[in-house]
Amino acid sequence: MKKEELLKLENQLCFPLYACSREIIKAYYPLLRKLDLTYTQYLVMMALWEYGCLSVKELGEKLYLDSGTLTPLLKKLEAKGCLEKQRSSEDERSVLVKLMPFGEALKQKALEVPQAMACKVSLPEEEAQVMYRLLYKILGELHHK
Repeated sequence: MKKEELLKLENQLCFPLYACSREIIKAYYPLLRKLDLTYTQYLVMMALWEYGCLSVKELGEKLYLDSGTLTPLLKKLEAKGCLEKQRSSEDERSVLVKLMPFGEALKQKALEVPQAMACKVSLPEEEAQVMYRLLYKILGELHHK
């Protein structure tokens, strides 16, 4: 491949990933609006629905978010009554995030979101699994470097 070819959009792996990510988040918007959540707030809530209580550090690691991004998200979700933050009794430096009853109840409303999204992206199961593995492989390689 010629050097000039390297700069074409069609030759970039990052471009379709970026564009696809934007389109997927856009497709989530009407579903999450019903829950009064942004996409990133939804990710935080999914992590808490799965794990119950996490430190801010653990939450950031699971979501690949830095504290500068995570802190305002948590403040907004706390103001909505979805979660609460408290210092760990075992380690004062650690802040724990746990679901409040309103946040727990929101889980029932959110159960329709994954199925609604699956209907919007009709990808055969095999292809979806391959894509999932490849994306996590790339993410792992980039995140640990």
